[in-house]
Amino acid sequence: MLDELGAGRLHGSDGSAGGRSGFSGCGGSDMLCTMGSDISPLDISSGGILPCYDKLREECGVAGIYSSDPAKDVARSVYYCLYALQHRGQESAGIATTDGLQTHFHKEMGLVPEVFDEDILKQLKGYIGVGHVRYSTTGDSKVANAQPLVVRYRGGSITLAHNGNLVNAAELRHRLEEDGVVFQTTIDSEVIVNLIARFSSEGIVGAMERAMDLIRGAYTLIVMTEDCLIGVRDPFGLRPLCIGRTEDGYVLASESCALDIIGARFIRDAEPGEIIVIDKAGLRAKQARVKHAQAGNRRASCIFEYIYFARPDSIIDGTSVYEARKNAGRILAEEHPVDADLVIAVPDTSIPAAVGYAEASGIPFGEGLIKNRYVGRTFIQPEQELRETAVRLKLNPLKHNISGKRIVMIDDSIVRGTTSRQIVNSLKMAGAKEVHLRISSPPVTHSCYFGIDTPDREQLIGARKTPEQIAEAIGADSLGYLSVDCLVRSVGKPAEQLCLACFTGDYPMDVPQAGNKKVFEGR
Repeated sequence: MLDELGAGRLHGSDGSAGGRSGFSGCGGSDMLCTMGSDISPLDISSGGILPCYDKLREECGVAGIYSSDPAKDVARSVYYCLYALQHRGQESAGIATTDGLQTHFHKEMGLVPEVFDEDILKQLKGYIGVGHVRYSTTGDSKVANAQPLVVRYRGGSITLAHNGNLVNAAELRHRLEEDGVVFQTTIDSEVIVNLIARFSSEGIVGAMERAMDLIRGAYTLIVMTEDCLIGVRDPFGLRPLCIGRTEDGYVLASESCALDIIGARFIRDAEPGEIIVIDKAGLRAKQARVKHAQAGNRRASCIFEYIYFARPDSIIDGTSVYEARKNAGRILAEEHPVDADLVIAVPDTSIPAAVGYAEASGIPFGEGLIKNRYVGRTFIQPEQELRETAVRLKLNPLKHNISGKRIVMIDDSIVRGTTSRQIVNSLKMAGAKEVHLRISSPPVTHSCYFGIDTPDREQLIGARKTPEQIAEAIGADSLGYLSVDCLVRSVGKPAEQLCLACFTGDYPMDVPQAGNKKVFEGR
């Protein structure tokens, strides 16, 4: 039976509770202590990102560091990695470390610099560390669901950080509950850690392989025990994971930008279905034999990593994210040319595509929207009637640049269409003569079940309207989407190696009829 360890809360100088902190020793009985009753989960469902800022949301970023020097503390380096991965999740952050005897951890709601300070980092002792930033796709947004998960079982302790989403989590959780397992969170990651512990008698690698044979979906896992660090990438390679080398050890991270920030040398991306083990003997890798994935034997990397999720300075599976986006803009100019005076981007992820469009079309690129970088996910959600004001707080037209001009506005995607309508309207109010919207991806017509927080299909404007109808609805003078074939060409990989399901409905595996991120709430 597995429960998450909770050893009290860390208190700040004002005496207020700071979050979930604690430590655990090795060994112990098979029964774990439950989370303390003094923990009052913080529900931020009424806060968070501006609802009008209409984008798909990535769920998590993970990082792990192993140092060959047992006297070294790696928490600060893990902290820097999470800082680099902040774009992948802004709801909560957490770090766990081990010195071989005890596991120390701290996690809380908020951004990385809000969750950790110097005093907290000093308490996270250990030469192995795991970090996590989260945006929830399964489970409510509260501190009880923050990661890493730190658990103890009869064979020792396991710490797990998970990026992705399981499509059969409900079925597996029901089976485990029937066997007497009591769950302490409402996230699918706890299903994974229970399975690993259940098969622990086969060794940690064997346990990982057995768990992989049962779980279905998208996942990158970083697992820490008292003496090793393990990285796992799902058999389809849906979620990214890369490997780096430091002077005295190794790094695992969702993106290569996390390696750059600590001066680690990029080695390679983990292969789909690969288990990476790092311990005092060095690094070794094993290809897991996952029965349910062998029949299809298909790689299916998430296309939205290249469109929107990943940082442009990252390299994923050998492809520069920046160049992929710039290529998309170039090809978009070929597919949907227009007579205009200025190309602008919806900052920040659309800038490379806008640069590519400008280069290919010969239309000058310039700034047309100024982003307020101090309005983040902690900004209070406005009431319905104030959402237009909220967009202006986030993005404000640069009137001097756009007044009297025909504008080509480049964006990476349209989900519901609400933000696009408000931005187009603000540009015209600022004096733009025409606004032609160009999207560097195809229409989003299907929901994602692999760790991207997408609305139900009936809320996706691309599933309900034609491009002409969408242009009319958002007030654009014209609208052009990049085609699926051209998107694939921009990335430079075969379509068979990419997951394009949000555009085509062709999922790499069976998916539920309907998804619900709060499927385990209230149980």
